[in-house]
Amino acid sequence: MGCMTASTGRRVLLAAPRGYCAGVDRAVIAVEKALEQYGAPIYVRHEIVHNKYVVRTLEKKGAIFVEQTAEVPEGSIVMFSAHGVAPVVHDEAAAGKLATIDATCPLVTKVHKEAVRFAKEDYDILLIGHEGHEEVIGTSGEAPEHITLVDGPEDVAEVEVRDPSKVVWLSQTTLSVDETMETVDALKDKFPQLISPPSDDICYATQNRQIAVKKLAEDAQLVIVVGSKNSSNSIRMVEVALDAGASAAHLVDFAAEIDEAWLEGVTTVGLTSGASVPDVLVDGVLEWLAERGYGDVETVKTAEESITFSLPKELRRDLRAEAAALVADRTGSTPSAE
Repeated sequence: MGCMTASTGRRVLLAAPRGYCAGVDRAVIAVEKALEQYGAPIYVRHEIVHNKYVVRTLEKKGAIFVEQTAEVPEGSIVMFSAHGVAPVVHDEAAAGKLATIDATCPLVTKVHKEAVRFAKEDYDILLIGHEGHEEVIGTSGEAPEHITLVDGPEDVAEVEVRDPSKVVWLSQTTLSVDETMETVDALKDKFPQLISPPSDDICYATQNRQIAVKKLAEDAQLVIVVGSKNSSNSIRMVEVALDAGASAAHLVDFAAEIDEAWLEGVTTVGLTSGASVPDVLVDGVLEWLAERGYGDVETVKTAEESITFSLPKELRRDLRAEAAALVADRTGSTPSAE
């Protein structure tokens, strides 16, 4: 862990780990590889990850982001985002004669598989997460008749189950660990036989980044989290920083969004970034702070991360040919060779 000695000068405490997690890295590379292999356009259902800069960068390279599968032209390639999709979306893609690449984070896929397994065993599944989040929509779609969304401890009083002895909880992977366990404790008070998932659903990267931001908050009067406002894990980090004692914490996409008034009376700034944020954006904030006298940067390391995920298996196939064959199968024509 970095040394955190007292200093009379202005300084920045830079969190490590921060930024890209393995699932995000895999998803972004998957889009880039698909564009290289198959050429533009590559359609992506929803933002591949929740970050403005990443989405804009990929759009410039030829990715087209859509909200619904029906927006993708027949015979095209569509990629599913890191947040995962419900089974019905795969059915929609098949009906639309689309070749698909599934860039769902493997940790999200794990939660999907848990939902399917517990549903087959006829459990009521209490899914802790935020209503409307893409990951929650995807997981709920695996077993909608068995899953009840619990959006925080305040929802627990309204939760009803068929059999209190056959209840399990699962969670959105990007939540605050503290927030999730507060909800779990409330659920256990109501359902003493509540079963926990075989392994922790909260993503390792989410946990590591929250631990790091707590450490920053011990010494920093101001914590800046680089991330987009639709990024659940980035929003949670701001909340964690405030709960851990930071006088102020703010979420920004870019250095230009920082208000200089935030620096008034601040000698120590904590800096971190969400799991879908490339380091170039953090570097921009460091430059901005250095121009204002915060040139002393000290890394605060709380964990090592070495996890990597292999790219989607679909990238090893000729998806353009597969898409053409799907369309030809419908029309009865033979796809032309190029």
